[in-house]
Amino acid sequence: MDLYGALRPLVFRLDPETAHNLAFWLGARVAAWPNLPKPDHVPALRRNVLGLDFPTPLGLAAGLDKGATLLPLWKSLGFGHVEIGTVTPRPQPGNPRPRLFRFPEAGLILNRMGFNSEGAEVVAARLRYRPAGLIVGGNLGKNKETPEATALDDYRAAYRLIAPQVDYTALNVSSPNTPGLRNLQAPEALKPLLAGMLDLRKEMGLERQPLLLKLAPDLATEDLDAIVEVAVASGLSGLIATNTTLDRGVVAEPLRALVESKGAGGLSGVPLKAKAREVRRRILAALRGRLPLVACGGLGSAEDVRGALEDGAALAQVYSALIFEGPALVGRIQAGL
Repeated sequence: MDLYGALRPLVFRLDPETAHNLAFWLGARVAAWPNLPKPDHVPALRRNVLGLDFPTPLGLAAGLDKGATLLPLWKSLGFGHVEIGTVTPRPQPGNPRPRLFRFPEAGLILNRMGFNSEGAEVVAARLRYRPAGLIVGGNLGKNKETPEATALDDYRAAYRLIAPQVDYTALNVSSPNTPGLRNLQAPEALKPLLAGMLDLRKEMGLERQPLLLKLAPDLATEDLDAIVEVAVASGLSGLIATNTTLDRGVVAEPLRALVESKGAGGLSGVPLKAKAREVRRRILAALRGRLPLVACGGLGSAEDVRGALEDGAALAQVYSALIFEGPALVGRIQAGL
């Protein structure tokens, strides 16, 4: 058993957010080691996507390293890319605690973090010291108090600070934990948002930097098709699917009742796998190869990642499985690929 496996029963006795903070405290000390192991990437896994050279298709999804604090550690573990954030333009604490729940028996996480963020200025300053040789994406969101009507202003404010420090940016309009955010996925709201962001990208001279959009798994089929057409027509660089789900139906009884008793929030992990894959396949069918898709949601093994890539995804990201299985998961997936 690896060290994480031995410690997990003790760690899982802690409140999930306390355990997360402790892990990041320890991780920051490991990341500061001068002789961190170098990742052992297999040349055959290398691929060029979005005009970027990824040493492996496996990346870390947004939501875990919100403030870009452990980038050297993620690089050492072997991730080909890391998506930091979600970063909001101004600092905000997020939703009240408790706001994070884990269900190890199902490989399930429920979160209603609510974009807790140090703010774009702090994160951008930290990104100036990012390690070389790791592709970093910046996942951007709006502040909670910002009305939908002025959401573009928030995304632009965050982009101005974060985009010059990362390799690509992603617009998060699909978190279920910021009121009204998912309304921005509607085509009539999405068109001006993407136009405004692409105009800013050009204004800043970053036309070659990819700009992606992260989508929810709870959209109706006809809405997915419409969003794909808006994304393609806008000149967007690619899509990420999926974010967490509000659908409690993905959880089997008797656990569903316990999950529902914890209240609102998005679900991630193993129970999301089938739903997320169905949504990705629909998006890929609608895309017809016109834009690359990054697979996310319910991926936790080499078989899962391989399946996503065989479906047509260009890259894959993990998150929840890393919490339950620990750092050794990265090596196992790489070896399986």
